[in-house]
Amino acid sequence: MSLIAIIVIFSLAASTLQVSWPRGTYTLVKPKSGCPQGWLEGWRQQDSEDTHNKNFFTPGHHFAGSFSGQFVKYQYCTKNPHQFSNRNYWPRGNYCILKHGPSCPRYFRPGCVYWDDENSRNANKQNGILPSGSYGPDTRIDYCCRKDGSYKTYMSLPTNKPFYLLRFREPCQRVSGMFVREEIVKTDDENTANKNYVRGWHPLRAGGSDHVLHYCYYWKY
Repeated sequence: MSLIAIIVIFSLAASTLQVSWPRGTYTLVKPKSGCPQGWLEGWRQQDSEDTHNKNFFTPGHHFAGSFSGQFVKYQYCTKNPHQFSNRNYWPRGNYCILKHGPSCPRYFRPGCVYWDDENSRNANKQNGILPSGSYGPDTRIDYCCRKDGSYKTYMSLPTNKPFYLLRFREPCQRVSGMFVREEIVKTDDENTANKNYVRGWHPLRAGGSDHVLHYCYYWKY
């Protein structure tokens, strides 16, 4: 067999074994670079506190959508469960994703974060496919988190496009072949009789009348 033929066969085998997203359905926050090919998209706008709003977003963040002094509009990428995958499970680590469907992927544990959005002239709205939760005048989003590995251990995920995960109980999980940058979103939630809460395993460090989420933005070396 010629050297060229061997190289071609090796290249085809490598492309066949390319890391894919794990099977099942789940949601990731959409970066400006877009969703993985074939994934389903949607968005949710949350109306934050009107009075002396103190929303904060990491300067130079990479979120798709729009973030201002009153409104937070996330865009989402949800994996189509019928899309082909050559792997069954997410790798071990310390991180969270967003839940979509009746249950979390295997080895994750469920939880949720509830935002008490602005009461007066509430302008919450949404469209498309969203993570599991509740989307009325207030917002509840369901999460899937795990802590069965060290954040220092590099795990394998697709590297062809940037993506977001969420911090859990340690710094941002390391991913092979990817840089990582922590990006923060703080929402100034309703001041009057605030009803914010959290349940189960969730990405917040602590609850309170305002919520702060720590995202991990990954991009290729």
